[in-house]
Amino acid sequence: MSEMNILAIDTSASLCSACVFDAGTGVEKGRAVMDLGKGHAEHVMAVIEEALQTASLLFGAVHTIAIAVGPGSFTGVRVGVSAARGLALALKIPAVGVTTPEAIAEEARGRFPYRPVLCVLGHSEPVCLAHFDTDGSVLDGPRLAASEEAIAIARADRPVLAGDAAERIAHAAGGSLDMGPLGATADILAYARVAARRPKAGEKPRPLYLRAPDARPQTGFALPLKGP
Repeated sequence: MSEMNILAIDTSASLCSACVFDAGTGVEKGRAVMDLGKGHAEHVMAVIEEALQTASLLFGAVHTIAIAVGPGSFTGVRVGVSAARGLALALKIPAVGVTTPEAIAEEARGRFPYRPVLCVLGHSEPVCLAHFDTDGSVLDGPRLAASEEAIAIARADRPVLAGDAAERIAHAAGGSLDMGPLGATADILAYARVAARRPKAGEKPRPLYLRAPDARPQTGFALPLKGP
């Protein structure tokens, strides 16, 4: 089986991650992960190059780029999508966008095959909700919703819960529920696996922003305008 190397990149949360995945053989060839919190722009290319080095590959051996498009950090998502689109243009290869909940649900199904997955992200209201069927198809979301709506789905569907709000939702649902990954993003390999199943022709990846950016214009230092 011929090589089909996917370079996956994730800067949507605190991690700056990249891996090289051969979709033809289903083998991960190399990866690099840094837990940064902030500063993805300064490190993303170094992380990508390290992942390629551990895979013993050059950029020319990459056939597709997979990129996390969010929801997540406003700046982090923008940095990753810009890097992915720039590399895809330079290498003349397709770039595929994968949402954070899609990747988290993919990782959850690796632990609990053929189960519905409810991904809930966020520590404040409203939360990001995404509901997936047993085959990974999207039933609902990703979208903003009240926690009560996620709790109702958890009680009715008994899905695998995943995401950084999953434990809180499980506790409020009042029952024993299976738990998938509990972070704000998935392992980088999950993004590559989702991209491997996705058609390569389509729109260029775009950031998925469900919330307004946290940054606000600073006005406290401004001097009042004088009248004529």
